[in-house]
Amino acid sequence: MAKPDPALLDPARYPFTCRIEPRFGDLDVNLHINNVAMASMLEESHVRLHRASGYRQALPAGVTTMVASVTIEYLGEGAYPDPVDFHLAVSHVGRTSHEVVKLVMQNGRVIAFSRTVMVTVGPDGPVAIPPSFTKQVDRWMLRA
Repeated sequence: MAKPDPALLDPARYPFTCRIEPRFGDLDVNLHINNVAMASMLEESHVRLHRASGYRQALPAGVTTMVASVTIEYLGEGAYPDPVDFHLAVSHVGRTSHEVVKLVMQNGRVIAFSRTVMVTVGPDGPVAIPPSFTKQVDRWMLRA
């Protein structure tokens, strides 16, 4: 897989940042953050963005979100115990789905890039993203 567009590797473009500390148990035999642990930390960062943006709270009863697609590009090695910084932005909003891009850095170095497409679903399948989220999503969008 090709590296992402270099413009996506600029943390200043991302409106949301959170820090997660790896655990010793997150390491592989080479003492790097293993792929499963990185996927878990990416998931945690996404949940934090959804909470901060009000997306989760905007969902009506009986409506939830499902991951339709996730990609992770490993661009460097992460290590223990230094914290990992996750920079997130909404990159696209459709009628029933939205895409979030995530830049992962440790000690100022890029170590991963990820894209996740989330679909808003109700009991009978995809439903429109709540207007209370779409009306204010601009502040969470990837910056130019």
